[in-house]
Amino acid sequence: MLLVSEPTLGEEEKSALAAVIDSNWVTMGDRVRDFERRFARQHGARDAVAVASCTAGLHLALAGLGIGPGDEVLVPSLSFVATANCVRYVGATPVFVDIDSIGRPLISAEDAEHRCTERTKAVIVMHYGGYLVDADTWRRFAESHRIHLIEDAAHAAGAFGAGLMGDVAAFSFYGNKNMTTAEGGMVTARDPMVLAAIRQMRGHGMTSGTRERLDARTPGYDVTMLGWNYRLDELRAAIGIVQLQNLRTWNKKRAELTRLYRDALDRECPDVMVPFSNARVSSAYHIVPAILPEGVDRDRVVGKLRDAGIQTTIHYPPIHMLSLYRSSRTHDTLPQTERFSTRELTLPLHPKMSETDVDYVARTLALGISSG
Repeated sequence: MLLVSEPTLGEEEKSALAAVIDSNWVTMGDRVRDFERRFARQHGARDAVAVASCTAGLHLALAGLGIGPGDEVLVPSLSFVATANCVRYVGATPVFVDIDSIGRPLISAEDAEHRCTERTKAVIVMHYGGYLVDADTWRRFAESHRIHLIEDAAHAAGAFGAGLMGDVAAFSFYGNKNMTTAEGGMVTARDPMVLAAIRQMRGHGMTSGTRERLDARTPGYDVTMLGWNYRLDELRAAIGIVQLQNLRTWNKKRAELTRLYRDALDRECPDVMVPFSNARVSSAYHIVPAILPEGVDRDRVVGKLRDAGIQTTIHYPPIHMLSLYRSSRTHDTLPQTERFSTRELTLPLHPKMSETDVDYVARTLALGISSG
């Protein structure tokens, strides 16, 4: 099966894991701190905090910025459900915002303007597919409304400018991301005090960690704020350090594969649209979303591709149409999001693929559409 995504793991990761086991120190030690510093340096940030997941990072971002009950947070409906769930974790209300268009499926600043109220305290922008939202547009938006700007950068590890436009940004290292630690994430923040609070909150709000107390030769600590168990362990950090070294190379390969997809799809099935075709924006090229022609039976196409050994998926079912959120009164219809989600099909994309794989997917997709 040609998978939608596939991690690249090998002997270096095995050696890194073995070194952690040999050290007999498996959580919140030197490797976690080293990983944080390396990630921050590669992304142009002053520092970073490693966490258990991007979801944990978004939760901590909202908590660190003081968002809570009675507040509203603008969020894209075209995202993974965690983007909205984290708003509810802090007792605030997610308000769903449409995308710009099918060809540019990023959260719409124009639609967001209509959904701002006196209760709006933040907006979460999501870099869909690894394509970054326009930094200037969203900075102006946040400043004009005096609200916080948060980046859901789950798709954007390694993209130039990711993590630098907002007050806080959260990245993902889940198994299907451009680099992986199996589970895990990273948080960057513009204000060092906010990042320090996030660092403390990830470990139950304790004023020191186990390794710090060992080095200080004292077992004492205090708890000065509410926190959670959102720590990253040494094993995952060790994998992350290795993966990070390859991130630029892998993202370049993804960019080339995406270019090959555009050419192959234009040749084999020109009625299929790939978003961001003419966009000059920074990207990590996380996925290839293909927009099927109107009227095509997507489920039938998925089945044809699967029979041919090609996995596909959907990014995403709109959050506002999921059962948990369907009864919400914080949104109207989101026509662009709904049109996009009914026609989108995510094709395989990962560094292990070849040009031959891309051509095979494009030809098979064309056959699936013509028979559907």
